[in-house]
Amino acid sequence: MSLKHLLSLVEIFKQKDVSLVSLSDKVDTSTPQGKLIFHIFSAIAEFERDLIRERTKAGLAATRARGRQGGRPKGL
Repeated sequence: MSLKHLLSLVEIFKQKDVSLVSLSDKVDTSTPQGKLIFHIFSAIAEFERDLIRERTKAGLAATRARGRQGGRPKGL
């Protein structure tokens, strides 16, 4: 799920007068502070996902450069 998709879901919820509340993280999207924290967490999560994707691609490229095939084995 992308940040754009997540924010569009939050907007749909807002139109239906539904708020997201995380009890463990103390985030409530019905308040301005909760919205800010939610957006920050969402942006950080998307950033981390992009970093993982880059590292995985770099690792597979390095493996191929050493003459080995990375990734999942082919099926039977």
